[in-house]
Amino acid sequence: MSQPQLVQGYEVVIGFETHAQLSTQSKVFSRAPTAFGAEPNTQACAVDLALPGTLPVMNKGAVERAIEFGLAIGSHISPKSIFARKNYFYPDLPKGYQISQFEIPVVVGGQVEFFLGDEKKTVRLVRAHLEEDAGKSLHEDFIGQSGIDLNRAGTPLLEIVTEPDIRSSDEAVAYAKELHKIVTWIGICDGNMQEGSFRCDANVSVRKPGQPLGTRREIKNLNSFKFMQQAIDFEVRWQIEQIEDGHAIQQATVLFDPDTGETRAMRTKEDAADYRYFPDPDLPPLVIAEEWVQRVKAAMTELPRTMAARFVADYGLPEYDATTLTQSKAMAAYFEAAAKACGQPKLVSNWVMGELSRRLNSGEASIETAPVNAAQLAALVGRIADGTISNNAGKQVFEALWSGEAAEVDAVIEAKGLKQMNDSGALEKIIDEVIAANADNVAQYKAGKDKAFNALVGQVMKASKGKANPGQVNELLKARLA
Repeated sequence: MSQPQLVQGYEVVIGFETHAQLSTQSKVFSRAPTAFGAEPNTQACAVDLALPGTLPVMNKGAVERAIEFGLAIGSHISPKSIFARKNYFYPDLPKGYQISQFEIPVVVGGQVEFFLGDEKKTVRLVRAHLEEDAGKSLHEDFIGQSGIDLNRAGTPLLEIVTEPDIRSSDEAVAYAKELHKIVTWIGICDGNMQEGSFRCDANVSVRKPGQPLGTRREIKNLNSFKFMQQAIDFEVRWQIEQIEDGHAIQQATVLFDPDTGETRAMRTKEDAADYRYFPDPDLPPLVIAEEWVQRVKAAMTELPRTMAARFVADYGLPEYDATTLTQSKAMAAYFEAAAKACGQPKLVSNWVMGELSRRLNSGEASIETAPVNAAQLAALVGRIADGTISNNAGKQVFEALWSGEAAEVDAVIEAKGLKQMNDSGALEKIIDEVIAANADNVAQYKAGKDKAFNALVGQVMKASKGKANPGQVNELLKARLA
């Protein structure tokens, strides 16, 4: 759990509930399709509509995706779990209840680790349980009335619940991004926040250090990381202002309005008792044998944390680099292909995390469509490593490759005259001329002033028009001045 970060003398406490839509082709208790964007009410079958005489049948693929998630975060997979009816009335809930899990979820415990800056953080998970989604109420296209679209009714969800371990909006966003990475990496969810495939609810409260947990308000359906941060920051400020003005915080469900940047109360927050949970008589207990778990585990892709550990062990990368490079499968594959091609993993890591990421973050391209591919970056890094060009010249080469000016690293180096001057004789001649012309700096250096040495190096680089190898200049200059 994170150390307190005080806001106006208050500690912020945040817990998360995330609904990840599972990547099955059909719904969790019926054969109706789950494809996004269909005409309203064209993907809801008799089971989803709760017509008399229909019975739910469990989707095996949804269970396997839940098992995969549990294995990915080090959870306990319950050998036997129970489905329950969560009772509440809402127009887009045809049955009058939602099938979910209460006392015994399919996934128990686990943790999500991530970096915030260069600090490693851990958020503990309480559980992850299977449930069906409700339909959707449509308000925008109707004047004075609402429409109901039941296409989402019965869509399989995995609700992932954390302990109240998060202590700032920055940490909340970092956690959400890491969780998003995990579910998309293992392929159990497409992670499309705009389509509602990955929806986050943030339970936010504040307290004075050392006091019991404060009353929380739940910010519902945060569908972008930007809005997530804005909503939490506003909610924290609002709660502190209320407390400072002598008002008690009332437990509530709130929505974030991105147009105003404010949260507003939607309804009082329900407790578990309000939902009158009871075991669903139409569904037997979900039994997961250990052999099933092992089959799922054997078929899983290499996990991000496992790959990061391998990058540390095989390539000698710092843990921070390895974690950053495994933010997506595509980036990890790009790094590994380039590192293997040139044999310079740390230099490749620096370029992927530096120049390449800067370009990608500007929105110019994705890692899959980057104009500089892994083979080209490997060739560029190789020319820096063997002293053909300097790191600064490498940036010029990268720019030429990115812009499409050329496709071959060596061709750019030749065309732009970027080769470093590695001829010791030619460099020694320039160094002698610089020493002769800068007697004051020479005297200052010999008197112990290191800045004077840097000035002499700068003069050598200037005289060589930036083509001298800086490392070689340092060695030869020190030898001459010894």
